[in-house]
Amino acid sequence: MKNWIDLFLAFFRIGIFGFGGGPTMIPLVHAEVVNRYKWMDDDEFSNVLAIGNTLPGPIATKMAGYIGYKVGGYVGMLLAVIAIMVPLVIVMIAGLSLLNQYRDKPWVAGMAHGVVPVVTWMLTKLTWDFFKKGYKAIGIATCIMCVVAFVLIDLLHIHPGLVIAAILLAALCKPSPRLKPSETES
Repeated sequence: MKNWIDLFLAFFRIGIFGFGGGPTMIPLVHAEVVNRYKWMDDDEFSNVLAIGNTLPGPIATKMAGYIGYKVGGYVGMLLAVIAIMVPLVIVMIAGLSLLNQYRDKPWVAGMAHGVVPVVTWMLTKLTWDFFKKGYKAIGIATCIMCVVAFVLIDLLHIHPGLVIAAILLAALCKPSPRLKPSETES
């Protein structure tokens, strides 16, 4: 029961403060799930983030669903998804109504310009933190895939979904090393 309440409150806070959609919510989810409640570590969080980015739909609700299920089963999943969506729906309806009334005012444009640097910093910090923890395990193959993905997406303008699908297909086709029986026992 306590986990359900914590899940609801954590994802409700994320829903309230996650203005700007998925990219702004990812660092907030990390702060709640990894730092505050310790429901998972950085490695599992980065795996959830990677898998969530390959699936269609909003990243925050996919992460809420997975984390909610992990922590509290089906009820936890439902609570986390509802908690992250309710504030968004309320803010969207109220905020868009208000912004529509004042869309020509300079302070509305100022608000939008003020949010961008904050979100940029939050994502940069999260990226740097992940890099610091994982740079030893990245390896040359991952670095090459990053460069190839950059060239395909940014320079050749190939849709990111096609690049992700190609990388997933390559990963499935690549043979993985066999573990010795002694390595699988813990």
